[in-house]
Amino acid sequence: MEHYLDNAATTKPCAEAAAAVMSCISAHYGNPSSLHRKGLEAQHEVEYARNQIAGALGCKAQEIVFTSGATESSNLAIRGAVAAYGRKRKKIVASAVEHASVKATLSYLETLGFTVVTVSPAADGEYHTEDFLREIDSSVCLVSMMLVNNENGCRLPVENVFRMVKRNDPEIITHCDAVQGFLKIPFKPRTLCADLVSVSGHKVHALKGVGALYIRHGVRVKPILCGSEQERGLRPGTESVPLIASFGAATEKLSLNIEERLERVSQLRSSLIAQLREMDGVIVRDIERASPYVLNISLLGYRSEIVLHYLEQREVYVSSGSACSKGASSGVLELFGAKPAEVDSALRISFCAENTEEDIAALVQGLRDAQKELMH
Repeated sequence: MEHYLDNAATTKPCAEAAAAVMSCISAHYGNPSSLHRKGLEAQHEVEYARNQIAGALGCKAQEIVFTSGATESSNLAIRGAVAAYGRKRKKIVASAVEHASVKATLSYLETLGFTVVTVSPAADGEYHTEDFLREIDSSVCLVSMMLVNNENGCRLPVENVFRMVKRNDPEIITHCDAVQGFLKIPFKPRTLCADLVSVSGHKVHALKGVGALYIRHGVRVKPILCGSEQERGLRPGTESVPLIASFGAATEKLSLNIEERLERVSQLRSSLIAQLREMDGVIVRDIERASPYVLNISLLGYRSEIVLHYLEQREVYVSSGSACSKGASSGVLELFGAKPAEVDSALRISFCAENTEEDIAALVQGLRDAQKELMH
């Protein structure tokens, strides 16, 4: 029996998403830019999905731009906004624990002459609003903060920071990578005071290869790709109708019971933590402000990769960190106070509402057996 607990890396597509794909492949296969009936059918699928995602975010459909995924969304958001607003303002403020797509984009902008200031967690392992506000001045053009960290589930104080930033200087653009929060943690871009929000399809039971960027009405973003006029010219190239339809279908399904799923996953996480605390040699990073969908632990004395593959043999699937880091340390756990030995033995367990107590039991038993059978 398979026990999949790596949902922060990707989720299993739901039946509704798969059905939407097959419908677009077999029937609505036209180019959405074509003017004949088959093109209009495909365009209808795109716009229907746009409305589904806009509904989940509580925004207007015209504020949604489809992309190939959150990496492209964040690139378009940050580079596009800086191109529009960064002529005189040359400073960007971000958290130090952003996803690789944001970090790499900021590093690129530094080569163009921008100053990037990153804010690390405080000594207590928490993020505090004042630590961000201390870096805000009249030279800042953009503030970027993720909603939920993808490695340990930490929820950053996005709403508090963005609200204060906008109150002090409405011209500063705010971007939020909400990939691990979308359809998991209740939020709206409006309540976050976010001008730009990145989301991804394959983290919410749609297919890989599709994402979206929310752009608040009135905010200017310049395209980073050259081509035709699809997606209002912000994302040129023929839209992948099947992938977009899968995103819309999954969004429509999950948006109906966010609170119910949140409660179910919270119970699973609490159950796992209680069982892990009965074991010796396990560190549980039970962060106070955390999404229940992600839990990071360390099995002290055992390399992450070794344990990961040991569990894999039992059809228990977890990860050693961010999938985008390909097994290498991203530095996030260190910033939250983890010691080198703890980082080397770290495992990320990430849930979805379809996980069960049987999955938890299989994981715990696998970890117990690993301590007995694997060499230190």
